Amino acid sequence: MSVNGHVFGTRIKRLREAMALSLRDLAERSGVSAPMLSQVERGETSPTLAVAERIAGGLELSLSQLLRLDETDGVSVVRASERRRGGGTRHRYEVLTPPLPGLRAEVSLHSLAAGASTAEPDDPPMHEPGSRETAVVVDGKVRFVCGGRADDLGSGDSVTFDADLPHHFENPGPDEASFYAVVAAGLRRS
Repeated sequence: MSVNGHVFGTRIKRLREAMALSLRDLAERSGVSAPMLSQVERGETSPTLAVAERIAGGLELSLSQLLRLDETDGVSVVRASERRRGGGTRHRYEVLTPPLPGLRAEVSLHSLAAGASTAEPDDPPMHEPGSRETAVVVDGKVRFVCGGRADDLGSGDSVTFDADLPHHFENPGPDEASFYAVVAAGLRRS
């Protein structure tokens, strides 16, 4: 497989900038000098596999993820019958995004029976540090609880929050409620 140097360099630059890293930051994280990184980003030189692997590590990716060797044409379809499912009888969820390496966001559809919740009030958060979550209520009423605060949400309402804080959703209504959740992993707070 041939990797175009300019396309590869542009990919590294975009990934670095998406992580809000300077060339010096990535140099420190990867052990590759800032001048070498700059040449690679501009497509002036192609790194050895060992250097590319260190750059990938600095970007928190595997080498195959950086080179996109694990992708086909860049399009992944998840059929309704292929969704990853979890939960129990009172809280069910389906993951709508594919389980691709390096995917930095996950979209899920949750259903809560009347009186059910996604977690207990004292349960620890299940998302990595720096994660952000946005939830959008589709049907019914949902109460969002986080940090001693409770917000009642109805159909069409949304909430965005730091997902690495203890939180949960409750259904205070008499009917089933559903909501979409989008979790973006490891993003820095601004």
